[in-house]
Amino acid sequence: MTDEQITFEQALARLEEMVSRLEAGNLSLEESIALFEEGMRLAQVCGTRLDEAELRVSQLVAGPDGYRVEPFA
Repeated sequence: MTDEQITFEQALARLEEMVSRLEAGNLSLEESIALFEEGMRLAQVCGTRLDEAELRVSQLVAGPDGYRVEPFA
C-alpha cells in the first residue's frame, strides 16, 4: 500500500504497533532503524491527512445563511 492509499487510521494503527515493538527492546539495531524510518514516514502521512481534514472542516462550516468559509479553531 502506498502513502497515497493509506488512511489516517491505518497509519496510526501501524505507528502504534511499531512503538510497541520498539518499546519491547528485542529488535536489532537495523530493525529498530528501519522501524524508525517507517515511523517518520507514517507520522508525515498522518500530519498530511490531518491538514487535509482541517482544510475540509474550515471550508464547510454551516452558518445561518448557508455554508461559509471559516478558519478552523
